[in-house]
Amino acid sequence: MDLKITCIPGDGIGPEIVAEAKKVLDAVAEKYGHVMHYTDILMGGASIDAYGVPLTAEAVAAAKSADAVLMGSIGGDTTTSPWYKLPPDRRPEAGLLAIRKELNLFANLRPAVLYGELRGACPLKEEISAAGFDMLIMRELTGGLYFGERRTTEENGVRKAVDTLVYDENEIRRIAVKGFDIAMKRRKKVTSVDKANVLDSSRLWRSVVEEVAKDYPEVTLEHMLVDNCAMQLVKDPAQFDVILTENMFGDILSDEASMVTGSIGMLASASLNDTKFGLYEPSHGSAPDIAGQDIANPIATVLSAAMMLRYSFDLDREADAIEDAVRQVLKEGYRTGDIMSEGCIRTGCKQMGDLLAERIR
Repeated sequence: MDLKITCIPGDGIGPEIVAEAKKVLDAVAEKYGHVMHYTDILMGGASIDAYGVPLTAEAVAAAKSADAVLMGSIGGDTTTSPWYKLPPDRRPEAGLLAIRKELNLFANLRPAVLYGELRGACPLKEEISAAGFDMLIMRELTGGLYFGERRTTEENGVRKAVDTLVYDENEIRRIAVKGFDIAMKRRKKVTSVDKANVLDSSRLWRSVVEEVAKDYPEVTLEHMLVDNCAMQLVKDPAQFDVILTENMFGDILSDEASMVTGSIGMLASASLNDTKFGLYEPSHGSAPDIAGQDIANPIATVLSAAMMLRYSFDLDREADAIEDAVRQVLKEGYRTGDIMSEGCIRTGCKQMGDLLAERIR
């Protein structure tokens, strides 16, 4: 198969980790008889430096012409970088919001997996971490509070800010369908998270999710209020399979889930539209303080590439090969600095990519 992939190396450690993901993808292509076609584009700070804007129309066109997009990380130090002296719509993160909108990426998938070899890094009690967990948070990405009408006014000398949370049933239905489809490939359980005891938008969310659930009789559906879900993630994370939720709740819960794994450097993510097209990126940031030092952890980006193979190309065998290689390398004791523990073998970013590629071949 020919795989047409647009790559966004981005800023900070982005170019380093994307290079290692390409290395692993090339090993997959070599073993399974595929051909990788890469096109690199600029976004974020790198695009600002080159073109004065965080995302160009040409970059968007290149992304749209591909089968999938693989991204590193964008942004820089918000206190020192000149990028953050620009207006908000010209800063690096504006490019990410823009490309999500241009590509209609409404479904964000963030797995949170606790590998057995890394249980010591989990901040939870040993009796909780010993059970392990493997969940996926499905977050609606283009609606809700972040995209509703907002305004700041002054009334009688008092400043007042208003943000509007809006969802319609079609927006909810399409993310719910994605969530149930993903659950069918996993352990067939969906936990829909809302605040239906308070918010009208959550009551509509719950109603539409229940309608969608009727088309998936094999999937178990449960509802959970967002505050309870936040507690359950640290009390009993093993109970979750697919967590389905709206934009702001998903933003918060996915960060919480990422930290109970022990290292955000291990966590992949995907953003999908209503076709097989998706943008795949690590959950962590650009870490400008360690850029260029060959100490970044590329595993999150490599696992994002595995998600790309699985969800955009339906290459489950190849995705399994990458995930198995990660488990094997961890079992053999290799670690980058962020997941290093006593008795393990410290590796750099490039060496970790080499090890993963070797295990695949």
